[in-house]
Amino acid sequence: MIGRIVRSADFERVLGKPSRARSAHFAVHHLAASPSLPAKLTRALSTADGELSTGDPQFTHNPVDELPPEAAWLGVVVPKRHAKRSVTRSLLKRQIRAAFDQQPLLPPGLWVVRLRSPFDRKQFPSASSDALRLAARTELAQLVGRVLSARPKA
Repeated sequence: MIGRIVRSADFERVLGKPSRARSAHFAVHHLAASPSLPAKLTRALSTADGELSTGDPQFTHNPVDELPPEAAWLGVVVPKRHAKRSVTRSLLKRQIRAAFDQQPLLPPGLWVVRLRSPFDRKQFPSASSDALRLAARTELAQLVGRVLSARPKA
């Protein structure tokens, strides 16, 4: 299972590194680190300190889907300037996540895939066509293959 990067600080850290692999439309960045914790989670969450108006005890719950720090975390950047229609942005995000979810041998760390150039609107006039889906899936499969076969830079 691959986690999702949600904090902008993590995106900035990863995108500050040079791209690990590129294709005609996508670039992959990697940082061998775990995501940073939000300030709220660095303090202990507890309701035992104060009285509650309901009188019922409150319990602190641990997230069920918490991934270990040595897991892979994926972030996706699909800017509006390269994909004007939200349908296209959503399609590309789903294809990126699917391409990386199918890789059990992905090295741990933070991964960010960004769309670096638009798909030609003349070639793919529909915002969410099967042709666009297939083209993105094929290019992402080749890109992931290159990432897995390349040796990480020390």
